Amino acid sequence: MKTWHTILSATAVSVLAALAIVRGPQWFGPASGDPQGNPQGQAAKAAGTPPPWLVTAHPDGSSEALGLALGAGTLADVRQRFGADTQIAIIAAPGEDGSLEAFVDPAQAGFIAGKLVVTAALPASSPATLRSLRERALKSEFMESTTRKYTLRAEDEALALQARIVALSFIPQASLDADIILARFGTPAARLRSNDRQEHFLYPDKGLDVILDSEGKELLQYVAPRDFERLRAPLQAASAASATSAASAPQAAR
Repeated sequence: MKTWHTILSATAVSVLAALAIVRGPQWFGPASGDPQGNPQGQAAKAAGTPPPWLVTAHPDGSSEALGLALGAGTLADVRQRFGADTQIAIIAAPGEDGSLEAFVDPAQAGFIAGKLVVTAALPASSPATLRSLRERALKSEFMESTTRKYTLRAEDEALALQARIVALSFIPQASLDADIILARFGTPAARLRSNDRQEHFLYPDKGLDVILDSEGKELLQYVAPRDFERLRAPLQAASAASATSAASAPQAAR
């Protein structure tokens, strides 16, 4: 079973691994040469999707981010917004039933380009449902390590488009630092370290976790605010374990 604090998508794990040594300039503002700040010059398309720091939270605990409704929208909404090139597949590690995900590359959010992974759940889905979809898949291929990607048949993809959006993972092309995060996203409710290289900026009212990675690419994770505790609780446990390990290291060296 996946833990929410690590990441909400196996696809994003693979993307992050591939990009671990690729760090662009520390820039999170408009690009020069384009009055709309869109590096690709596709201003009209960029204008349709809000930038990553604009999140609308609703009284019922749901939210909207990157133009998608967490907890209410579907993969059909993802395809409508980002186009027919949106890839939909089941991603599974050995021993797991897998998760239904959509992958958009490139994904334009305002004037920010990046990669987007959407985790979704079918109505009344069960492990048996995912296993059936995997068994009928057109093909399967390895991603990072032993994780496999199962490409769905057309009739099964039509079913997958009805799946409800559970979480978003956005990997911006531009690199972030702490100052940029604070300037764009505001002061977080908490800052936690899950290990010696990753710091999490937590915004529970937005359902947002911004992960600053000193050695790899940054990651923005979105869930509905009502689901945020499922993301925060494992993180707090990992942070406490990391702190305990760091405190015991000097004693062990004596």
